[in-house]
Amino acid sequence: MPQRDLSHIVVAGLCGSLSAGGSTQRVLEVALSGAQEAGAQTAFLDLRDYQLPFAGQVKDPKTFPDVVRLSDELRAAHAIIWATPEYHGSYSGVLKNALDLMGFDEFEGKMIGLIGIAGGALGAIHSLDHLRSVGRQLHAWVLPQQVSIARAWDAFNADGTLKDKELETRLKSIGHEITRFALLHSTTAQDFLERWEKAAENPGGDQ
Repeated sequence: MPQRDLSHIVVAGLCGSLSAGGSTQRVLEVALSGAQEAGAQTAFLDLRDYQLPFAGQVKDPKTFPDVVRLSDELRAAHAIIWATPEYHGSYSGVLKNALDLMGFDEFEGKMIGLIGIAGGALGAIHSLDHLRSVGRQLHAWVLPQQVSIARAWDAFNADGTLKDKELETRLKSIGHEITRFALLHSTTAQDFLERWEKAAENPGGDQ
């Protein structure tokens, strides 16, 4: 079977941490490298680079240029990886605010991958459960597999690479799988639209 061209697939990574070079950023970069290996284009969306208002602070958030910029970049992606540190049993406030400023236009029908990190031994399971619920509310398709990283402070070598090669493989797998499903989804949707346009008119219930 000929290998399909995935170069038109764009996978964005939305980093839910404001810590420059922190663990969340590093694991998200690993996952995006997996998407690149699968053939996709990638975009790292660092919320430190956006001047976003608090959701509900203004009547029309779209008056802020960076809200429009973030929206445009998310809408351009076929799939998005949400990565977050866990704070008090849930995902970060900065990611919550960014998601609240967005909506169906940015996420509906998209593939979503989930990565969470935590300092404790239990990992970021609660954060990922909450994000999975958000994905459903936004009518997105959330990958069944996810990556929860416990004791993130001890997960990296001095050079910033992950100590656990199996963990690196799992992170890259998020990138691989989200690219594959984004392609399948876009191909199936296009095929459905073409078939719909060519289909005979429905005669209704009179026959």
